[in-house]
Amino acid sequence: MEPFLVQAMELSKSYNGRVAALNGVSFQVGRGEWVAIMGPSGSGKTTLLNLLGCLDHPTSGVLLVDGTNVASLSRTELTRFRRDTVGFVFQQFYLVPYLTALENVMLAQYFHSMADQKESQQALERVGLADRLHHLPSQLSGGEQQRVCIARALINEPKIVLADEPTGNLDKANEDTVMSLFKERHGEGFTIIMVTHDPDIGGMADRVIRLDHGRRAED
Repeated sequence: MEPFLVQAMELSKSYNGRVAALNGVSFQVGRGEWVAIMGPSGSGKTTLLNLLGCLDHPTSGVLLVDGTNVASLSRTELTRFRRDTVGFVFQQFYLVPYLTALENVMLAQYFHSMADQKESQQALERVGLADRLHHLPSQLSGGEQQRVCIARALINEPKIVLADEPTGNLDKANEDTVMSLFKERHGEGFTIIMVTHDPDIGGMADRVIRLDHGRRAED
């Protein structure tokens, strides 16, 4: 099996044919590795995460995820590949407001294959929400909503977990709780790529990839 889950070679992304959000970025991520992506605002961190998550196409370069050249996939193929390969955790929680915590996790299963209430319940129990299964997002704290997002991201056993500033809207206590969950999942073998501006959180990763003005900077 190829040891690298992600291989990016001279990856670039431009908008309107002029603005280069990424410019010739190359790196590799091993299976089971936790990588933090860091850099100043506007350095291309979220653009890179969107490419890795198959939410967008690169303008040029090669991006292999689990051996698949995602730059060559059609929009339909990209959607299918994303569904089967990637789990997302965002700073903005993106929970469906009229669905309970349990139903939000089950929805991720539904789009993947078939919803299983027992599995979704167990996923929420693992993140400490056994007593919040039937609460709506508006009835949950920010930390609880983020834990629902983590359960949702992991329910389908994705090959790669992408997290974009997952503690950006949390206080210190909830930040510690959420990061302990990421540490646990990393210990179980999940591959995690996390955008963060926080050097303490970046220090939890196996290594840091730094970007500056769309280019790879010194790690």
